[in-house]
Amino acid sequence: MLTVSNHDRVLDGFTYVYPVLSRRAGGVSVGINLNPNNACNWQCVYCQVPDLVRGKAPKIDLARLESELRAFLTALCRDDWLLHNAPEGALRDLAFSGNGEPTSAVEFADAVALAIRLHTEFDLGPAVVLRLITNGSLLGQARVREGIRRLGQAGGEVWFKVDAGSTSAIERINGVRVAPKTMARNLAVCAALCPTWVQTCVFRWDGLVLDDSELDDWLDVLAGAAIRGVLLYGVARPSQQPAGVRISPLSSEEFDRIASRAKEKGLTVHVNP
Repeated sequence: MLTVSNHDRVLDGFTYVYPVLSRRAGGVSVGINLNPNNACNWQCVYCQVPDLVRGKAPKIDLARLESELRAFLTALCRDDWLLHNAPEGALRDLAFSGNGEPTSAVEFADAVALAIRLHTEFDLGPAVVLRLITNGSLLGQARVREGIRRLGQAGGEVWFKVDAGSTSAIERINGVRVAPKTMARNLAVCAALCPTWVQTCVFRWDGLVLDDSELDDWLDVLAGAAIRGVLLYGVARPSQQPAGVRISPLSSEEFDRIASRAKEKGLTVHVNP
């Protein structure tokens, strides 16, 4: 049975495709994992991927990906997989997500085209969203922009990670040195290619919550992009990273404070503690 507290990206016999019960998607998400090697160019402190390594996606076997996705969609849509594994859930999305940054795959744009084709083949309609979950760091590459453009043309959307708005906070939380203006530029480019939500993981660090200046920095990154809104979420599952012991969940009142600051800027905010 799928649960929101267990996001193991394993399905027997499958390399690239896995199901989860997603709080933010509001039901069953069919994940497309282009990083089965557990490699990512970031190392976020809250990441639940065990044995995470720095790197990029391996070469993707597109024929195998298509076979796996078709087989699993057949089980979901034409057989009784949902009845036995998520009886109260409904299929909500096909999501490029997994054990690393999906856009690091050389075949990313082709994988998007494949997912679009099968979405049409199974007549999933607008209720099942084609979605990319990304840190947005590779928007400078034409092949990445092409994949996101295809996603936008097909009615999909992007969830773009922005957890902080200063160089030091980004390095502390995401394990990478990125200038906020670079992140803001990539976010604006992404939002121009495809409908984009910002996803932000919030938590206490060594028992402390975000202060007002940190919230201002975060909102500054969001200010220049035509985003749909913000998805605020918390640490519902244990981190698998060494520094994960330094983070802990926020209270509902602390979530409300952060959401209120974003709403003051005219942003739509969805909260999933």
